[in-house]
Amino acid sequence: MFYRGPSDRARAPSARGDCAAGFRGNAGFDGTLNTRRVTRWEPLVTPDPTAPLVDPIARAETAVIGGSGLYELIDPSGAVTHQVPTPYGTVPVTIGLRAGRRVAFLPRHGSGHSVAPHLINYRANIWALASIGVRAIISSSAVGGVTPEYPPGLLVVTDQFIDRTSGRPDTFYDRESVQHLSAADPFDPALRGYAVRALDGLGENFASTGTVVVIQGPRFSTRAESVWFRSIGAHIVNMTAYPEIVLAGELNMGTVNLSFVTDADAGLAPEPGSTTSETDAVTASAVFRRLRDAQPRILAAIDGILRALPTDFAPRELIDPVQVDAVLARAVLSEIA
Repeated sequence: MFYRGPSDRARAPSARGDCAAGFRGNAGFDGTLNTRRVTRWEPLVTPDPTAPLVDPIARAETAVIGGSGLYELIDPSGAVTHQVPTPYGTVPVTIGLRAGRRVAFLPRHGSGHSVAPHLINYRANIWALASIGVRAIISSSAVGGVTPEYPPGLLVVTDQFIDRTSGRPDTFYDRESVQHLSAADPFDPALRGYAVRALDGLGENFASTGTVVVIQGPRFSTRAESVWFRSIGAHIVNMTAYPEIVLAGELNMGTVNLSFVTDADAGLAPEPGSTTSETDAVTASAVFRRLRDAQPRILAAIDGILRALPTDFAPRELIDPVQVDAVLARAVLSEIA
């Protein structure tokens, strides 16, 4: 379903199948980093979000993971960046106010796009967010469109993925216990609903569903791959949705993905019987130029979603909370002298 604003809602042409602070676990928290996170949540009185941040590491229950082109989100004058130790390495996480709530932010590619998609330390990033109490994640992504119904300039609230990556560590349960994540609906349905309503209220041009095929990168697709992706039901393509989404699910955090279509991947081959010629193939310079131009829209969309999230949001428990607690109780590796 595509929405083009609150007054003009139309079904898409046929396309192929592609929290604020104030909760604590039953063991309690003191507002600082704890390597054990209890995942059974009891609502408390929501504190003033403008209250001073707690040292050494403040908590936040909502996080934004910035994709390509989004390396800063929070006003530096009111933000604190913490080096969060994890069993997989140290992760810089910035905590501050955005859209009226306390938010944790990390750019998955590092500052200035310094980490290639296949080298991102996904487990460290997700473990770090879970360790400071995050329950809801808004992830942003740049994607290519592989069907005509997902053209450049469209925002997409992704609902499915197809994994075409290789060699990426993609589970926390590789020792001590084996856990089988239910991945039928990988992106949190409730969070997706809040995002759709927020974008609808903004009058945005967006698709409320989309299947992303995740490639290894850092290269872009060949034309043959792009055509094949469309034939197997994908709508968009990117390099980072996997394993980020499943790792968050393994720690019982909900994720909603907001993707921005920057290009037509390797160039859309014409549909059978069509006289439309191929479009230009994607280049990195074109992607970053379009992301810069779209930055106000993307930030407004993220702000709208942040405002739409209820303070009492409770994520799905896809994994036994006892097993999640065991993962978060693992010893950390600190890179800080």
